[in-house]
Amino acid sequence: MKRLAVYCGSATPADPRYIDLAEDVGRTLAGEGIGIVYGGGRLGLMGAVARAALAEGGEVIGVIPEALVSGEVANTDCTDLQVVANMHERKRRFTDLSDGFLTIPGGVGTMDELWEAVSWAQLGYHMKPVGVLNAFGYFDHLLAFNRHMAQVGFVRPVHQGIILAETELSMLLGRMRAFEPSKPIFDMKAEDL
Repeated sequence: MKRLAVYCGSATPADPRYIDLAEDVGRTLAGEGIGIVYGGGRLGLMGAVARAALAEGGEVIGVIPEALVSGEVANTDCTDLQVVANMHERKRRFTDLSDGFLTIPGGVGTMDELWEAVSWAQLGYHMKPVGVLNAFGYFDHLLAFNRHMAQVGFVRPVHQGIILAETELSMLLGRMRAFEPSKPIFDMKAEDL
């Protein structure tokens, strides 16, 4: 894995553990020679991931929509800051520039990015690992809901392993490196669906 898209929040929660986690992710990825592709912001967890990686000499590519640049939230310290027209183009660029997706805590935008990465993996738009760092039990309910969707029958058995979730970053990165893609929907016939 040369680069990972890191999905995370632009907010700064009151609990300092979240910023500490983001900084640890940035330092660890840079230390392992893994570049970061992220939302291009300088605030919240986004900014913490980027600053920590840059401080360690890591590559940080920010991808930010034009509308957010004018709001002075863009991180101009990135190795490469790419300004795109909209959120759809931003997410496409994340997919094109990365070898996988690493999600840490965040809000609605982070969930949008995560679910799109999962959906695109199911369909076959990409064959890359989708990791969730479930620090502090943040994603417990999301992971339970994903299991519920599978139990009801909305996630096919072959796709139930797309989300790789761990509580420790080192374990998650190991699983992401060893990831074997599932058979995508695009390669299935109607009777398989």
